[in-house]
Amino acid sequence: MKPLFKGSGVALVTPFREGKLDLLAFDALVERQLAAGTDALVVLGTTGEPTSLTAAEKALLVDHAVRLTAGRAQVIAGAGGNCTKAVIEDALRAQQLGADAILSVTPYYVKCGDGGLMAHYTALADAVEIPVILYNVPSRTGVNLKPQVAAALAEHPHICGVKEAAGDYPQIAAMLEALRGKAAVYCGTDGLNQTMLAMGAQGVISVTANVAPKPVKRLVDAALGGDVAQAARMQAALEPLNEALFLEGNPIPVKAALAELGLIAGEYRLPLAPPKPETLERIRAALAGVEV
Repeated sequence: MKPLFKGSGVALVTPFREGKLDLLAFDALVERQLAAGTDALVVLGTTGEPTSLTAAEKALLVDHAVRLTAGRAQVIAGAGGNCTKAVIEDALRAQQLGADAILSVTPYYVKCGDGGLMAHYTALADAVEIPVILYNVPSRTGVNLKPQVAAALAEHPHICGVKEAAGDYPQIAAMLEALRGKAAVYCGTDGLNQTMLAMGAQGVISVTANVAPKPVKRLVDAALGGDVAQAARMQAALEPLNEALFLEGNPIPVKAALAELGLIAGEYRLPLAPPKPETLERIRAALAGVEV
């Protein structure tokens, strides 16, 4: 299967105001990404606080993204969790709303093992008619999607790629090799964007792109265009912001950064809470050094 997209993807935040979805702010964020040339919008990924949203709220966000984007970029809906039945329900709802694909994180907490991962993702891919990107972020889930398991799953016609966020060089190299010619690999760690693109990744799904969509897009385009030196310079320029946005658990810093820019209210849903003062100072300093 060809890559769903090749280029710069963003894992969008979910803005709240007075405890409710701030759809006006969300719509403005979507338009901002489209104006920057972002190739794919991920709604309800980790950065979008999906575990704190109701089914109705999730549907509203996907619906707004699909309608606003109107084919100008791919809309990828997050549908992941540790109950396969619920994941399939979320995925089918997103498909019905017009999402182009599903991003599905490995089941967390339950320690399902390789056999469980195979059965879980196969059930999801069997249930939908749109592409599925597997999402590997073991630091959050406690489950590592092994390259050989990903390669076996990529034989399914609906599984088109892996968002790799293990942050481990041997794992990255093995994943890229295992999926070569079978499925796309997308970088899910902003500090490794240039490195993974140079190694053969087809694109990124970025948190930093929420704040600096144009610089991230230029970095990705340079890397995919073979300008390794320019991409490396751009990666270095973004590194203070990348670091600041992960001083605390995502999406705490990135929402604080967007609030500093006046783009969202900066609200969270428990158990997430605002960042520490020292984190906010680092964010402000990093914002001063990049194009937003």
